[in-house]
Amino acid sequence: MQEKYIDETKQGEAFAIAERPENGKKLFLESYGCQMNFSDSEIVASILNEQGYNTTLKQEEADLILLNTCSIREKAEQTVRMRLAQFKNLKKEKPNLTVGVLGCMAERLKTKFLEEEQLVDLVVGPDAYRDLPNLLKETDDGRDAINVILSKEETYADINPVRLGGNGVTAFVTITRGCDNMCTFCVVPFTRGRERSRDPHSIIEECLDLWNNGYKEITLLGQNVDSYLWYGGGPKKDFAKATEMQKLTAVNFAQLMEMVATAVPNMRIRFSTSNPQDMSLDVFRVMAKHNNICKYVHLPVQSGSDRILDLMNRQHTRQEYLDLIRKAKEIVPDISFSQDMIVGFCTETEEDHQDTLSLMREVEYDYGYMFAYSERPGTPAHKKMEDDIPADVKQRRLAEVIALQGELSKKRMASYVGRVHEILIEGVSKKNKNQWKGRNSQNAVCVFDMLEGQKIGDLVSVFVHGNTQGTLLGETVL
Repeated sequence: MQEKYIDETKQGEAFAIAERPENGKKLFLESYGCQMNFSDSEIVASILNEQGYNTTLKQEEADLILLNTCSIREKAEQTVRMRLAQFKNLKKEKPNLTVGVLGCMAERLKTKFLEEEQLVDLVVGPDAYRDLPNLLKETDDGRDAINVILSKEETYADINPVRLGGNGVTAFVTITRGCDNMCTFCVVPFTRGRERSRDPHSIIEECLDLWNNGYKEITLLGQNVDSYLWYGGGPKKDFAKATEMQKLTAVNFAQLMEMVATAVPNMRIRFSTSNPQDMSLDVFRVMAKHNNICKYVHLPVQSGSDRILDLMNRQHTRQEYLDLIRKAKEIVPDISFSQDMIVGFCTETEEDHQDTLSLMREVEYDYGYMFAYSERPGTPAHKKMEDDIPADVKQRRLAEVIALQGELSKKRMASYVGRVHEILIEGVSKKNKNQWKGRNSQNAVCVFDMLEGQKIGDLVSVFVHGNTQGTLLGETVL
């Protein structure tokens, strides 16, 4: 189970959708990285579906290959480059094949991608997907095409995403794009631009549409959902310039949650990702009020050391973070938390590392995503700080953090044993085709034997009688 605690970056995942009979071209679309990239791929598929492309799982029959990329870590970029190399022979066999790179890596490297990867014809940043039809016309004329212009307004609110693959039960609903936080280690503000929020009415419409099409759970998605602020204007940073009427009618994240929970009262609701400095206690109060809002928060902290947090420009202290956790548990007693943690950041000492371990013990996370620091070109840390922690020290500290999280995860899973949980059936267990898998409100995965009449999408009561480090073991309550 160890790999669960190391890397949240998904490897490439290709998707298929129902075909339009009138479409004559094939799109092979593969996504890497965070949930936002997978959500963006659904927008891309929708745009191209209107342009005559059906998606395919077979790259050899594709007319267009697109990789939606991640730049959060060096490893993610290396994975994409290796994947591109695998298309070289296919490109030779099919000279008219178009290969494109989308997303954060495209935004970061821009024209360098066309120079460094000779087989790439198309480079498109995350705010330029509407321009894909025009860019493809350029490639059809034999020219390389690029659009990496970032936008202050683009939210794709009017595009109905094509739900790619998946289980037909759970779906992402993007509510914000971009990030203003400027953590010194992070490329997101440079690859996805400034924060902007989507019209709440379009969000509710999408949620209602999902419910009417059989979906049972949604995740409200953004780089920083807690910063959600709709006032009919532009980016959050311009809110001070809003009219008095705009300020009076503005909708923040807690209010949006209330609106969605009320509009689709039988839909399970999750959200990700949160940031401590922007998290309001009102969000927890709304969680406590509505049973359909899951009692789980992914709340990255990155370090337990105040000194390192300051160097990272995290805008919160260790104590502020712990106070937030404590207050959340008072408001929502059965809440669970997961974390992001970076070890080996610039100048990190053994004392800093021990501060991280002690914070983890105090919070008792259900699980986490942990990484050794790697420099990302263009970030403030890369420009102004020396990556001075030896690789072997980083790996040793990472191993200690992972081992501790393993202990905490097993303890947290054990705390769910002996209780009945509402589990949403999401699919068949990978290890046993006679068992279902699903998650409880706290996001813990549970497996249990299938019973006649049960199906994917059912919400069932399950008595949990055991656990492993990362999984609950249960049986249906009759």
